[in-house]
Amino acid sequence: MLRIQFIKRPTKGTLKMLFRRSGTLRKQEPEESYFEAVGLIQGPLADMIAAGDLAEKTSGVIVEEIQGICPQHFTMIALFGDTSSVAVALITISEKIDKRQLDIEY
Repeated sequence: MLRIQFIKRPTKGTLKMLFRRSGTLRKQEPEESYFEAVGLIQGPLADMIAAGDLAEKTSGVIVEEIQGICPQHFTMIALFGDTSSVAVALITISEKIDKRQLDIEY
């Protein structure tokens, strides 16, 4: 089962936390790269790779792996983009990979 969170208008502090744990965004400041929404998905590694692929194919989001403390069992990805693109990606991932309906209001 996947854990999915949808953050609308993330604060600078939230973006800084995510950027520090990201590979390519690590050296950027949130002011340089502002995103309307962030989707967070946590689960088994194979599901995260499939979720990232599906997100990029279905909407115009940026997918980043968020590094944690237990990468061989569970991982987390973040989807950055405009509100509707992130929402569409999260709904699609929930339906196709997690096999459940996700109620996201955007």
